[in-house]
Amino acid sequence: MKKENQTQEEKKSCKKASKCKEKVQKEKKCKTKTSQTVEKKVCFDNELYLKLQTEQINKRIKKFHNKLYVEFGGKIFDDLHAARVLPGYDANVKIKVLQKMKEKVEIIFCISSNDIEKHKVRADLGLSYDNEVLRLVDNLREIGLYVSAFVITLYKGQPSATKFAKKLELRGERVYFHNYTKGYPNDVDTIVSDEGYGANPFIETTKPLVVVTAPGPSSGKLATCLSQLYHEYKRGVKAGYAKFETFPVWNLPLKHPANIAYEAATADLQDVNQIDPFHFNAYGKLAVNYNRDIAVFPILQSITTKIMGKEVYKSPTDMGVNMIAESLKDDSVCQVAAKKEIFRRYYRAECDYKRGQATFETLERNKFLVSEVKADKSLLPAIDVAKKAAKDSGYPCIALELPNGEIVTGKTKTIVSASGAVILNALRTLANLGDDFDVITDDILLPIVEYRTKILKSHSSVLTLDDVMVALSICSGKNEKAKKAMEQITNLKGCDAHCTYILPTSEEQTLKKFGVNVTCEPVYLNANLFED
Repeated sequence: MKKENQTQEEKKSCKKASKCKEKVQKEKKCKTKTSQTVEKKVCFDNELYLKLQTEQINKRIKKFHNKLYVEFGGKIFDDLHAARVLPGYDANVKIKVLQKMKEKVEIIFCISSNDIEKHKVRADLGLSYDNEVLRLVDNLREIGLYVSAFVITLYKGQPSATKFAKKLELRGERVYFHNYTKGYPNDVDTIVSDEGYGANPFIETTKPLVVVTAPGPSSGKLATCLSQLYHEYKRGVKAGYAKFETFPVWNLPLKHPANIAYEAATADLQDVNQIDPFHFNAYGKLAVNYNRDIAVFPILQSITTKIMGKEVYKSPTDMGVNMIAESLKDDSVCQVAAKKEIFRRYYRAECDYKRGQATFETLERNKFLVSEVKADKSLLPAIDVAKKAAKDSGYPCIALELPNGEIVTGKTKTIVSASGAVILNALRTLANLGDDFDVITDDILLPIVEYRTKILKSHSSVLTLDDVMVALSICSGKNEKAKKAMEQITNLKGCDAHCTYILPTSEEQTLKKFGVNVTCEPVYLNANLFED
């Protein structure tokens, strides 16, 4: 741009952009060395788990004459909670179990009409439950797994649920509506009759293993499985039911940090781990389960016994297929990782409470769990570094611990947000680029600043993490240093970071996509009510 054509405002923006390199370069001086350990500690054997879990499911299929309905608990894809609690755990190992059994598997998706109507959102991805179902189905089909049908549960004519069903049907999908089960939970004779489960339409299935899954809890998976069992037995097919579980781990101690981490993750649901009394009475062995499964078991046992004509399971633990404990290689590593996760969950609860997205009871529950396992901020060194850097500089700050224990910081100043600055510093450090900051040039930064302020009419000229990464990716086409920095993004996976303010949702989601485990202080960056 020629100098004579520049407005006064553009001159100021250009001056700011030209100082960007110097400002972010100074952040490099804030890095701290906390450890010389480079090798990531792992505690979980994925290959062993894959083998053992597959074997157990196949045994259960054979037990029920080659027709088994499996209630699939937790996340079917991207089980990042398990990956954090069990270092080395493949977040998609569940899918690999199903892929290994691909010829035997078909999948039914459940979604509650109430969740569709309320536009319930999956917090970790920011997706509504109906859109999450669509995403999951596309991903499953992409890897060759067979999704055969959709069940919209608890249906009472909710308009949004009806609209969602129509959308699926117009795409050629099989959609079924299940109503509230008449007589549930106490009138077993009505439940197991044509007025109860029999009132639901039967979903024709063709595979030995039918996985019933959902975008989140309380979606009607169990009711769908039992409804199908009722119809199968009426047709003379002696099918079975089981649960694919990850947490709580039934054969780890009740107060093992991995099991406590499950309580922290489900604090909003008020899940509490307990010794399974039915299992102890039947076998004289201690087993861990959680309160909802234990509470509902007598009813479930009565229902399955009436459907099948005999008692199949003696305890809720019997119903599960869980080979997690057998696949643990280093329990000490697992315990430390689980304590970290419990502490992260506490920070998440504090921020959610500040946002009005969590109850005081949920916050207090998370606080109690932190004290129960004696977790503290020393487990996450980035916390103190971020707070000190913010206090010393007077700017909002993020600190990020690299795989080798080195901690880099980034601050929100005039051009780049703290998230953008810390990721740039982390990538530069990982790529061994030294203190030079030539990876993003002024001619790339300035148009983005002008686009935000002039076209989008943004109240802030500060570039977000997404803005910075777009700029860096553009520069990587011609700038060798930028290219080397981009190549380091995968090495951010599993890194811990701490922010001295509540991150905007978009930046938090991008950090999560990079695999960064980020915690935040429950403090807003500014007084604005609307997130720009």
